[in-house]
Amino acid sequence: QSEDVLGYFVNLERIPNSCSLPPNHISLKDRKILVNISMASYRVYISAYNEAGESPRAIYIVPEFSVTDLPGQIHAKSLGTNAVVTWTPEYNPKCFVVDWGTGKEDMHMKIVTTATGNFTLENFQPYKLYKIMIHASDVCRCESFIRHEKTFGVTHFYSVEGVPRTGPTNVTILNITKHSALVKWTEIAAEDRLGFLQGYRISYTDSSREKSPAVTLNSSITSYHLTGLKEKTTYRVQISGFTNAGEGPLTLSQPFSTPKYGTVEPLCICI
Repeated sequence: QSEDVLGYFVNLERIPNSCSLPPNHISLKDRKILVNISMASYRVYISAYNEAGESPRAIYIVPEFSVTDLPGQIHAKSLGTNAVVTWTPEYNPKCFVVDWGTGKEDMHMKIVTTATGNFTLENFQPYKLYKIMIHASDVCRCESFIRHEKTFGVTHFYSVEGVPRTGPTNVTILNITKHSALVKWTEIAAEDRLGFLQGYRISYTDSSREKSPAVTLNSSITSYHLTGLKEKTTYRVQISGFTNAGEGPLTLSQPFSTPKYGTVEPLCICI
């Protein structure tokens, strides 16, 4: 029934918005609109209208932006349940708008209008990953933030780091030969890391219980080629992840056997 539509109402709502103002209301005839927004979260409401009235609203959540080249760097330091936030390079707009939280539904907003080199955010919980964003604005009226704020920097922060609560999943042994095997796994889920994941450790022993030196890998690696294995020998592989707080639990022991000749089929255990 687009031929009966006279125009559209678009409301752009910032998430969160501590100013307690209604979303920006835009009326237009076209079915598209270009708006410049910061990297904060936004909810868009769209409705159509004609002489009979206004339609129900469609709701769209703007996806998160990937972090690109931003003008500044943010640094957060734990102070108990609080975080002291500083930034570089020095920058002095009329005000900063700060967002922090664990996700779209758990974000807080703070407006900093004083000239300062740092500020304190409160009530951080341990072992949870927080996102902190600083937006700069030279117009410090609440109703103007959406139109004027620009993202200055983004960082992630744990007030207290813990060790991962689990190891990686889907440990698979592939391409098994007389003297080598390829170990692959799925990275530890973000909610199970409890800290910034620094890497993985692979431990493996043979059937005589001779333990080989553990292999330490960085967190971006999810496969490793074991070499120097004995032919016709059973090995057991376990993998753990570690943060700055220490090493998490090992995965279940994953067995595989090297052949005397040729290769064998891959073996997988999914947790």
